[in-house]
Amino acid sequence: MRSTSSRNRTSRAARTAAAVFAGALALSLSACGGDDDSGNGNEQGGSGEETANTVTLPKLNGESLEVAAVWTGAEQENFKKVLAEFEKRTGAKVTFVPAQDPIINFLGSKVAGGQPPDIAMLPQPGAIKQAVEKKWAKPLGPEAIDELQKNYSQGWQDIGKVDDKQYGVYYKAANKSLIWYNAKVLENAGATEPKTWDELLTTAQTVYDSGVTPFSVGGAEGWTLTDWFENIYLSQAGPEKYDQLAKHEIKWTDASVKDALATLAQVWGKKDYVAGGASGALQTDFPASVTQTFTGGDQPKAAMVYEGDFAQVNITQAKAKVGTDAKVFPFPAVGDTAPVVSGGDAAVILQDSKASQALATWLASPDAATIQAKLGGYLSPNKNVANSAYPNAVQQKIAKALIGSGDDFRFDMSDQAPQAFGGTPGKGEWKALQDLLKNPSDIAGTQRKLEADAAAAYGN
Repeated sequence: MRSTSSRNRTSRAARTAAAVFAGALALSLSACGGDDDSGNGNEQGGSGEETANTVTLPKLNGESLEVAAVWTGAEQENFKKVLAEFEKRTGAKVTFVPAQDPIINFLGSKVAGGQPPDIAMLPQPGAIKQAVEKKWAKPLGPEAIDELQKNYSQGWQDIGKVDDKQYGVYYKAANKSLIWYNAKVLENAGATEPKTWDELLTTAQTVYDSGVTPFSVGGAEGWTLTDWFENIYLSQAGPEKYDQLAKHEIKWTDASVKDALATLAQVWGKKDYVAGGASGALQTDFPASVTQTFTGGDQPKAAMVYEGDFAQVNITQAKAKVGTDAKVFPFPAVGDTAPVVSGGDAAVILQDSKASQALATWLASPDAATIQAKLGGYLSPNKNVANSAYPNAVQQKIAKALIGSGDDFRFDMSDQAPQAFGGTPGKGEWKALQDLLKNPSDIAGTQRKLEADAAAAYGN
């Protein structure tokens, strides 16, 4: 379920690659002080100028398609604009179908009722594998594969493969190694952007001493908690162990997991470091965890919130200005290097047709990604999307760092796991880490629960 491009790297090579990417990210983000680009409006993530009508699509007058995804709010509305352009170019009619998590269960009910959507946006490589094993997913045709090969690095192509056959188009990516902060709060406190975990704890204490709670945590949604763990684990244990744990080649009772959970407890278990305490955090969903960091003037509910680049959508909804009111720094290094964790959503065909293949081809094109990039809160792994398409300097630099990494990234660990372990509300890793947030001292119990659930889900 991992990208084949990173399966067989040695630990040293992987550490070097991660260090190069993390260093580039840290350097690029350190300059993010405002919303204006530095004048290089034609600069590319890949090469060439910003494109329009670069992909050839068939005429599909009278054809109807359904696309299912779990996206809501601004993310859903922005994606609908991409679908609207496909309709304009082809004459097809596309309906967005709101799905529920876990999307595999949602799709199962649709398949059982004989009405699967034509395409589903799957947020985990593990979900793609399950869709293939259940014989729901259909391979991509030559036009979509050709578009992928023109626009994507080999690593992003490989993540969408099962048994060396291409099923997924990774339309949306995420840099999940970022901490956003209320610039005014840190300025008032005299706190600085940290580069190491120890410096992060010092910054948190400085903010706390100024009268503001350091962290906002969206604990009502278990995936945010897995992302906290993965960044710590990748940096502290290293890429080789990260890959092993992702495939359950080592157990969750391993000492490296204990160390990472203990490090995590330095924030989750610190009195008054989390907005609302554990009980409040467990009732706070991801959007609220972001907005409460950037509302309330000089006294927001928290100073910092961890999550990916996509948090910009929620920052904007809080009427804060990215790059001015809301700034960002890379997730600090816990071990030798800062972590770089990525995620993404892939378009997978469930009903094979000329129209569904055309839509998959469209979603693999720079034309489609450019539309959503301009709207903000979105990051594309498509290397031929112009960097200038992103609406602010922060997003442009995050996108440049992602594309500049080539294949040197680690994909979200829980997204690689079977859905029952890594992607189901109230179960597996999501539930175990929510329980840890409630009781950060129970590290051994958390490990035992994680291992029992992982063994059942992986079948080993």
